[in-house]
Amino acid sequence: MAEAEKSPHVEIMRSQLGRVRGLGSAKSGVAHWWAQRLTAIALVPLSLWFIVNVLHLLGAPHAAVADWLAGPWTIVLMIALVVATFHHMQLGLQVVIEDYIHTDATRLAAMIAVKGAAILLGMACVVSVLKLGL
Repeated sequence: MAEAEKSPHVEIMRSQLGRVRGLGSAKSGVAHWWAQRLTAIALVPLSLWFIVNVLHLLGAPHAAVADWLAGPWTIVLMIALVVATFHHMQLGLQVVIEDYIHTDATRLAAMIAVKGAAILLGMACVVSVLKLGL
């Protein structure tokens, strides 16, 4: 027998467009995975920067903290920290919801609630940073 006849034949059920794009069943799993990893990587130096500065400002009066926050780089880094934190949180909770909530309607409601909360709370934090810093 020829070797081609010995190996089992496996037929993959994918559309032609799916084969060309190379997407799995979720269609955006790789993009989600990369976004979660990139926000995690960004949060490491931003969190360390924030912790070091908070420890440095420990016990300082409100005016000293406001002066520190008024710097342009400080405002930019604080907003980057807030955006990365809330986006990373939303991505992580999305995975939990997709894995553990099996009813479509409940899953959709939970996803909308998480995304809405992340956007609203993130915007509130950004406005607070801008209000304190400007």
